[in-house]
This record gives sequence, C-alpha cells and structure tokens, in this order.
Amino acid sequence: MLLLALLGPAYGVTQQPVRTAGKDVWLLVDLSRSMDAPDVAPSRLQKVKAELSTLINRFQADRLGLIVFAGDAFVHCPLTYDQSALQLFLNTLQTNLVTATGTDLTPALELALSRISATPQVAGSPPRVAALVLVSDGEDFGENLEPTLRVLTRAGVRLFSMGVGTLEGARVPRPTGGYLRDDRGREIVSRLNPTSLRRLAEQTNGQYFELTNRRNEFPLLVNALNRIEGQAEQVRTVSVADNRYRYPLALALLLLALDILLTIKVIRP
Repeated sequence: MLLLALLGPAYGVTQQPVRTAGKDVWLLVDLSRSMDAPDVAPSRLQKVKAELSTLINRFQADRLGLIVFAGDAFVHCPLTYDQSALQLFLNTLQTNLVTATGTDLTPALELALSRISATPQVAGSPPRVAALVLVSDGEDFGENLEPTLRVLTRAGVRLFSMGVGTLEGARVPRPTGGYLRDDRGREIVSRLNPTSLRRLAEQTNGQYFELTNRRNEFPLLVNALNRIEGQAEQVRTVSVADNRYRYPLALALLLLALDILLTIKVIRP
C-alpha cells in the first residue's frame, strides 16, 4: 500500500484556480520563399519549427501567439495558454501560406501592436508585459519601419530577433523543381542579413540571436524571455488529475497500526 501511494494513483480530473504573473509573447515568423533555403538543414523553416516547438514547451505560465508574414501578415494562432493547440498551428507552417510576394515586416508589427493594445487589462493592475520574437533571415523588410518601431519603444514592447541562415547563403528551391531565378534568369542566392535584425532588436531594447549551420542560440533566446517578469497577476482555471494517493496511504497506516497493536501467539505442540 505504501508503494502504491508513492506511485501517486490518479483518477478523474478537477478544476483548480492558478494565480499567474505571466507575459504575452507573440512569435512573428517569416514565411517568405527564402525560408525554404537549405543552408540550415533540412531548411530554414523546418529548423525554426523544431526549435519553436521546444521554446513553446518552456513557457507554462505565459500566453503565446503566432503571427506569420511575408508581403502581408495575419494571426495564425491568437494568444493562448493551450500549448498543444499552438503546436498544431506551428506544424502547419509553410511558405505558401502567405500568398503575397516579397517581405514586409511593417504589417506584422502593426498587427502585433493592435493585438497588444486590444488585450483586456485586469482592473487595478499594470498592463501585461508583452514581447515580440521575430524569426527571419532578414533579407528584406520593406520600407517605413521607423514609425512602427517608435510606437513599439513607447509601448515598452521589446523585440527579440532570431536570424536564420548563413552568410554564404543557399539557392532557394521551387516547389515544382529547380531554383528561383531573378529577372535576368540567374539563380537567386538567399543570405542571412544580421545587420537589419540586430538594429531592430537594439532599437526596442531587445536582443539579437542567430540560428546557423554552426550555431544555435535558441536556448539563449529562451533565457532572455525568462528574464522578463510578468507584472499583472490573474487567476485562470486549469484541469489537473485528481491524485488519490491518500486512500492507499491511509490503508497502509491502518495495517501498520494493526501490526503494532495486535500480537499473534503461536502455540506449538
């Protein structure tokens, strides 16, 4: 009975309130065609999906959301505590999800800002802390980013950028075979541009990290996000397994008591 109690038998599910001081983290993932480049095996996007899957599991008390962008941007998964649901949305990422050509970061940042400002606040509490994680090769972010970056800075939203790729670069495969070509018919070689990604992070008091074929700084990104402490406490209900260890433990104690109190006399002929 003691061994059974130590195993922690569970039966049924109970709802328990949990008070958290979490933060909101928006993951902004670049889905431009250059993310299919294989300089980070098996491809930039596939490697990013694997690393983000690990990152999601590290934030139990925080809400995470997913925004994808290329020439346009949309919310692929709203802010949620449900890690399993977010993992499902993450697994569906591919470069043909966003049909607009080119890369423009401004719509993604504006979309994240609008969602942050629309987040309901707990009465009497400071606003929830928000952070952005930008994952991209940094090749082209479009124009007129400065006004949006100033709004981010005034709102206290920190942007952490993760550069994916290599400086040597790689050709970008086409779904139908072959490689992407420019207007002159030459094969396009996509290269990591760390300068723009580092500048974005520095302007918002964030940090820059890299994921290359030789270096993986996703653990450093996780540590940086963990250092951001949530400010607004809130109570949410979670489902937990009902541990029934008390019953075998009580029976074990009863049997021990009986063993101490009762004596058995053996009468030998």
